[in-house]
Amino acid sequence: MNISHLRSLVALADCGSFTAAAAALGVTQSGVSQAVAALEDTLGITLVVRLRRGAELTAAGERIVHHARAALDALGRMRTEAQGARGLNAARLRIAGFPSVFAALLPAALHRFRTLYPGITVTALEVDDREVESLLAAGKIDLGVVLNPARGRAAAILGRDSWRPVFPAGHRLARRPAVTFSDLAGEAFVVASGGCAVNPRALAAAAGAPLRNVQIEVRDFTSAIALVREGAGMALVPESTLPDNRRGLRIGELSPRLERVFGLVAAPNREPSRAAQAFIDAMRTSTPRRGRGGSGRDRAP
Repeated sequence: MNISHLRSLVALADCGSFTAAAAALGVTQSGVSQAVAALEDTLGITLVVRLRRGAELTAAGERIVHHARAALDALGRMRTEAQGARGLNAARLRIAGFPSVFAALLPAALHRFRTLYPGITVTALEVDDREVESLLAAGKIDLGVVLNPARGRAAAILGRDSWRPVFPAGHRLARRPAVTFSDLAGEAFVVASGGCAVNPRALAAAAGAPLRNVQIEVRDFTSAIALVREGAGMALVPESTLPDNRRGLRIGELSPRLERVFGLVAAPNREPSRAAQAFIDAMRTSTPRRGRGGSGRDRAP
């Protein structure tokens, strides 16, 4: 039994005669007749009744041709998948994100994607969040991870986490169940931007309680936490950046709770490339991440 046998049977069922089936397949009439006969020999049953002016399927033939159609359809889908995979083997994907995304989220996502699509060449750029938007607008990247995508903007949500105040051990506010930005406004502060315009200084200003006593400004949240541990001040950091070793630190709660959301966005004004669409699809099948222990009902501005 081979593919030509199945095609001959299906063509005969559709056309009603060996002559018409041969014409549809572009082969000789004897070729169709021999293929059907070979299939009957293989299965050990009669599939076709040969008439003076055509041919008719037997009851068994009607059932078998149903399976033959399904087999040929599956073969077509296999070929389509293979053609798509061959095309993706030479594809390239350019993606950009801000530093804290590379620290907490993108490495695992990129590893998973490279496992799924080893033939796609991935170029990942670490820039600040405003540069991500600029690269997207200019069409210089295929995908970008943006912070807090606006409602209505097409974005695949990759994860989210809550902002948490971090105090040196013994800080007077550390024992409170929760603190507000008004409570924090006058405290000695270590500000980390994480490469984002949405950072503690901006959040406090948006809440109407700007920080008045910033001691140090750094880019990396890990550096800010280390400075808090040394007593340089307190900090506000995303929950996903909190260290496992919390000696010398006290982790508080912010009221109202704020969270940041990571969204995967395609370059505007053009259809996503096949590689970009494959990455979007792969990310949408995974569960959005949330920072450890944070429910985060209010989105950060």
